[in-house]
Amino acid sequence: MKKLSAGMAFGVVVAAAVATPFSAAQAVPAGHGAPAPAVAAEQAKVADAARALGLGAGQALQVKGVVTDPDGTRHVRYERTYQGLRVIGGDLVVERSAAGATRSVRWNATKAVDVATSPALSAGQARSAARAATTSGSALVVYAADSGPRLAYDVVSEGVRADQTPSRLHTIVDARSGATLDRYDDIVEGTGASQYSGSVALGTTPSGGSFQLKDAVGNYTTDLNGATTGTGTQFTDADDVWGNGSVSSRQTAAVDAHYGAEKTFDYYKNVQGRNGIWDTGVGARSRVHYGNAYNNAFWDGTQMTYGDGAGNAKPLTAIDVAGHEMSHGVTENTAGLVYRGDAGGLNEATSDIFGTAVEFYANSAVDPGDYLIGEKIDINGNGTPLRYMDKPSKDGRSQDCWTTGTRNLDPHYSSGPLNHWFFLASEGSGARTVNGVAYNSPTCGGAPAVTGAGRTNIEKVWYRTLSTKLTSRSDYKAAREGAIASAKELYGAGSPTCVAVKSAFDAIAVPSGSQTC
Repeated sequence: MKKLSAGMAFGVVVAAAVATPFSAAQAVPAGHGAPAPAVAAEQAKVADAARALGLGAGQALQVKGVVTDPDGTRHVRYERTYQGLRVIGGDLVVERSAAGATRSVRWNATKAVDVATSPALSAGQARSAARAATTSGSALVVYAADSGPRLAYDVVSEGVRADQTPSRLHTIVDARSGATLDRYDDIVEGTGASQYSGSVALGTTPSGGSFQLKDAVGNYTTDLNGATTGTGTQFTDADDVWGNGSVSSRQTAAVDAHYGAEKTFDYYKNVQGRNGIWDTGVGARSRVHYGNAYNNAFWDGTQMTYGDGAGNAKPLTAIDVAGHEMSHGVTENTAGLVYRGDAGGLNEATSDIFGTAVEFYANSAVDPGDYLIGEKIDINGNGTPLRYMDKPSKDGRSQDCWTTGTRNLDPHYSSGPLNHWFFLASEGSGARTVNGVAYNSPTCGGAPAVTGAGRTNIEKVWYRTLSTKLTSRSDYKAAREGAIASAKELYGAGSPTCVAVKSAFDAIAVPSGSQTC
């Protein structure tokens, strides 16, 4: 998410290779387990795959992920290099039958990435053109855009903003003219007694006569103690009873964060068949007590980080926030949706969707599942939630309906139409009460009423869409096409789920494409 200040939301820092071409070693970040066997098997065949796709000389493929269906169909996601240079926007997804026949290819921007690789500008001139006072690196890349490929520099500047949020700003500079082609920030504004979920069971590890807040798959939680850098200190406890349900104990925020990480890991594994963020069976670190009164949370490519909120009294560790931040990691390691334009809204809504799904999955009597985002953390200071999925415009900023101007909004507000779609497809339009919360979800432009197909079905449709259909710059139209195709693959063309998925996209005003029920 972005800045978790009033009206905004949590942050996501997306890790990116900066100074070196994409290599096999980068398929899974260091320390997060070996690539899955399916990834390794497909990586061994990338030269054959490049020839079969008709890629030009100098292009090479790197397998990012593989989804295998029960019938043996494989959805292989690739990144590309050209003459050893990383291709930004060169990702694609290939669907193959069990026998290996290619059924479809989803190119992110363009198949062609061939460019002359001799820059007119030096790296220093590119840094000057980017107006970057301090940089952590710059690399020559191929920038694949809808208008065609360009040789460019990826200039990266790192620092800390005035509100304590880290910054890793990428400026894409044309290597010939010095023009800025793109700019985006990786960090965008993410038994114990917990503060938000009551008494919960936690996975811990005995160590030297005490216990560590670390579970069997490697989810663990550390205390930054007000710092904004470093890994923090591992939480330990003598009797394995953690926190007291209030901020008077430093452990309490850790209990909520650790519980959220474990429930999110379990949700993806048990519901979606994904073995953690990297699909390797390895958990992630959660850091709590970041900064001073930091009213945000973020994912940075390897870990979740949580501030303590206004007055250091409301840590941003509620379970839907934890599910939201970890889901940014899942998006990074599947579709890789960039955080701008329609894709930014889809990225942010995906984290809201799966943060909501995790909250329902946890089935806590203290914090029952709902379609409200951040309702426990009181980020607005008046008891209202951060966002509403039934009618996103209730926050005063988000859109209910897709328009051609949606892409120009901050992702926290361009996420509104997809959040609205999720509620409509799950529950239907009109007034209803779920777990004691009243909702009233409209349709856009006089679209017919929608009958929901059930949240659990729609969660699976959207995960399949994310993992097998979308690429880094997918827009709302691509989301509609991918979701209807996914619904048909999972539930059948004539199924109520397919009809709900299609009807809900009609109801948020996304134009029809070729896919239909």
